[in-house]
Amino acid sequence: MDLFGSFALLLAFACAVYAIGAGIAAIFTRRPLLIKSARQAGLAVCILIWMGMASLVYLFLTDNFSLAYVAGHSNRDLPLFYKFAALWSGQEGSLLFWSFLLSLYVFSVLFTYRHKHPELIPYVGVVLAGVQLFFLVLNTFIASPFQVIGTMGPHGVLQLFAQADGKGLNPLLQYPEMVAHPPMLYSGYTGFTIPFAFALAALLGRYPGEKWIHLTRKWTMIAWCFQTVGILLGAHWAYAVLGWGGYWAWDPVENASLMPWLTGTAFLHSVMMQEKRGMLRVWNVWLVFTTFLLCILGTFLTRSGVVSSVHAFAQSTIGPWFLGFIIFSIAVCLWAYLKNRDYLRSDNQLDSLVSRESSFLFNNLILLVACVAVLSGTLFPVLSEWVQGSKISVGPPFFNKVNIPIGLFLLFLTGVGPLLAWRRTSLDSLKRNFGWPLVGGLAVGAILFPLGFRDFYALVCVILSVFVTLTIFAEFFRGARVIRGRTGANLFAALAQLTMRNTRRYGGYIVHFGMVLIFVGLAGAAFNQDKQMEMAPGSRMSIGPYSLICQTFTSRPAQNYTAERATIEAVRGNQAVMMLYPERRFYPANEQSGTMVAIYSTLKEDLYVVYAGRSPENDQPVIHAYLNPLVKWIWLGGAVVVLGTFLALLPNRQAVLVVRAAAEKVAPGAAPQTVRAPLRTYEGND
Repeated sequence: MDLFGSFALLLAFACAVYAIGAGIAAIFTRRPLLIKSARQAGLAVCILIWMGMASLVYLFLTDNFSLAYVAGHSNRDLPLFYKFAALWSGQEGSLLFWSFLLSLYVFSVLFTYRHKHPELIPYVGVVLAGVQLFFLVLNTFIASPFQVIGTMGPHGVLQLFAQADGKGLNPLLQYPEMVAHPPMLYSGYTGFTIPFAFALAALLGRYPGEKWIHLTRKWTMIAWCFQTVGILLGAHWAYAVLGWGGYWAWDPVENASLMPWLTGTAFLHSVMMQEKRGMLRVWNVWLVFTTFLLCILGTFLTRSGVVSSVHAFAQSTIGPWFLGFIIFSIAVCLWAYLKNRDYLRSDNQLDSLVSRESSFLFNNLILLVACVAVLSGTLFPVLSEWVQGSKISVGPPFFNKVNIPIGLFLLFLTGVGPLLAWRRTSLDSLKRNFGWPLVGGLAVGAILFPLGFRDFYALVCVILSVFVTLTIFAEFFRGARVIRGRTGANLFAALAQLTMRNTRRYGGYIVHFGMVLIFVGLAGAAFNQDKQMEMAPGSRMSIGPYSLICQTFTSRPAQNYTAERATIEAVRGNQAVMMLYPERRFYPANEQSGTMVAIYSTLKEDLYVVYAGRSPENDQPVIHAYLNPLVKWIWLGGAVVVLGTFLALLPNRQAVLVVRAAAEKVAPGAAPQTVRAPLRTYEGND
């Protein structure tokens, strides 16, 4: 199967070269057979990549330790569940997995539009094949996952041999979320290739209007949703596995996933200005280009070894290839823009600073400022080494100092922007839409302050969260009330009708509400507590309202590891709350250890307990406990964001014309009659 997989990738490489050549020829000649041939070659590339991926899966499932990649990342005792995670646990397999996910997007696009948009799709096919070709070069020639283990024999003949067992999977990856986190994050990274290809294709082909935006809106939202879920799953993994009590440390690889999310979010907002008023065409094209380039940059940072991270792969020589591809992509984007920039002229200008257009523009500027701040802080150690010869790290204090005010301003715009009118908003409209939500937010702040909620940023965050929530609920209520008055439906049925008539608008509101919940969870970090002490059986530790009583320390064997487990009873007041079982695990296959955190989670707070090992002085067990308020709101907010995104992807339900019986004036003594008068239904504005 290793030969089969290698041959499939080599053939995919050849088909990608042909797809680019035939696609360019089809663009110039407009010959239908060439267009079809290039498309068929693009589809063949995807199918061949799937074959290569299936080969690697088979080799892992059959414990074929004659393959270097399988021997380095799996072992016989590794549960089947984690053998799938081992596919992308190393450099070579993760690159093939990237190609595999990208091929799913490419196949979907080429198949969906196989008989549509003949002026645009040949350009799209060439761009997509070009990106695939780069990764196939890596998969086939630079970092192949199908390299076998062997030694050179006495007559120059390679002699293959298989190891009895493999080294096993990194303990940090033996956690259920690591089976889901990389696929989600990679699906976001690769998904942004689709809007990039359409934007570049529309620019090169001078495709008229905003049609390319309509074609890629759902692809962009799907990629953005995957990126969001991937970031949150990664944060939860760091929270539950690494044992340091937090979920976000501004690690370079964490930052690499956040940056394209920021620019992708900016694009999803500003694109509405182009659709509605023909504005920001240059801005939107470069936002798409930047998002794609940041995805590649993040992959470069993860794989090149230029930054240190617990999430990064080992240092390798693959970095220059990514750097070269980034430079080449920037050059192509600049050339396409300079050649066709007159095609991107805006139809309208900004009419007022108090308008929905201006709020989207401010939203974009703030998101880009946040992205630049994260990028500069992430690359500062690299730049300082180039200039001074030594790395100067930039830690969480810098990122927090810069990004917390930015995040709060974005939260404010989340509530204000969607309720402003296009072109110009009147003073009466501002009072009507924002008066009582603002009063409600300030009232909650006035209640919380004397109760001990004194951290400035946390208090402002809660006030803004209440303000945004009230504006969102008010918008739903106003629309539902109109529908209820005209149809006679109950309030909940009216809400459902309202939402389904404009899924993009009201799905967006639900996404905004999910982000509010995430911000509330983040605000809780200002009140975190932690305490560490040596604990023998019978010892007691107090943290916040809880007392932790150590019961026992036991050892237990498992299929792939041995574990030393602490049994901790959590007591609140005089009432037992929960038994917690934090563990230290040892994995014999690779002689590494790992942590399994025990968490008691409520909407108010998380009691987070870590078995930190044994004291080097007296060999006593060490327990580290944290009390983290409101963390659960972050995960709930993520679920609401996904729900809102799914809703926004649904097609609008056509409004049903409602008729109401109206009495007609009749002569005295005549029988009363009724006529049906059509009523206009409430639609809302995008």
